[in-house]
Amino acid sequence: MSSHTEQSTVTVLGLGPMGRSLAGAFLDAGLRTTVWNRTPDRARELVERGAVGARSAEEAVAASRLTVICVVDYDAVDAVLRHDAVTGALKGRTVVNLTADTPVRARDTAAWAAGHGIGYLDGAIMTPTTTIRTPAAVFLHSGPADLYREHRPVLDELGGTHTHLGEEIGRAAAYDIALLDVFWTAMTGYAHALAVARAEGITARELAPFAQGIGAVLPPVFAETAADLDDGRFPGDGNPLTSAASSMAHIVHASEAHGIDAGVMRAAEGLARRVIGRGHGADGFLRITELLSRG
Repeated sequence: MSSHTEQSTVTVLGLGPMGRSLAGAFLDAGLRTTVWNRTPDRARELVERGAVGARSAEEAVAASRLTVICVVDYDAVDAVLRHDAVTGALKGRTVVNLTADTPVRARDTAAWAAGHGIGYLDGAIMTPTTTIRTPAAVFLHSGPADLYREHRPVLDELGGTHTHLGEEIGRAAAYDIALLDVFWTAMTGYAHALAVARAEGITARELAPFAQGIGAVLPPVFAETAADLDDGRFPGDGNPLTSAASSMAHIVHASEAHGIDAGVMRAAEGLARRVIGRGHGADGFLRITELLSRG
C-alpha cells in the first residue's frame, strides 16, 4: 500500500450488507475510510470501528480520491450521485461502481461521468459478503486501464481475485448478467427438482448428494464446449439434441402428473424441438445458442 495519504483513503457509499463488508475490509486494511448511507444508523458499527461517518454524500465523496459505491441498482446510484453538489465534489476524482445492473446502464453512467470530469470504473462482485477480504472473493472490473492500475492497490485490499476485463465499460456488467443467468437458471432447476422429488417421497436431504454429483458434471462440460461454440461446431456424438428433448419430455410429464408447473422445462424442450425442426437433431445441446442468438 502506498504511503501517500490520498492513496490510503477511500469512501464507501451504500451500507447494505455488501457495502458494510467492503467498508469493513478497507478498515481492516488500515485505510482511512469514509462512509455514508441514506439511513445513517447503518454507519454506526463502522464508525465505532474507526470509519468517518459523513453527514452527506457530498461530504463523503469530497473526503477521498476514490469512491466505491455499492447500492441496489443504478437508479439508486443516480439518486446518490446525480445531484449538482455531489457531481461537483466528484470532479477530478474516481468512482468505482460495484452495483449490479445492465451493460446499458453502465455505459450511460460512464458517459455521464466523462461529461462531468469524473473518472469511472464499472465492476461486479461475483461472490457473497462472507468472501470479502478472503481469497474466495471474485471481483470483475472494466474501464480505462490506467485508472484501474492507479486504484488497484486500494481495490486489492478487498481480497480475492480482481480481473480487468477490458476498457469497454459494459464488459463487467455483461459478465455479471451472463454468470448470474447460469446461477439463477440452475437454482430454478434445483427448486423444481426438489418439488418433483418431494412429490415422489424423496426428501431434499436425500436428493442433495446426488444433485451435487449432477452439478459437478457441469464445469468440465462448460470448458469442453466453449471452444466448439466459438468455432461454430456442435458435436452431439455423446448426447444429441433428440435425446435431450426426450429426457426433457419425461421431466415435463412427471411434473405435470403431480400438478407441478413445468413451464421452465417446457420452454427448454420447446427450444430443443425448434432446433431439431431445423434439421439439427444430431447436434449437441449448445446448438440452441445459435437459435437464441439469431431468433
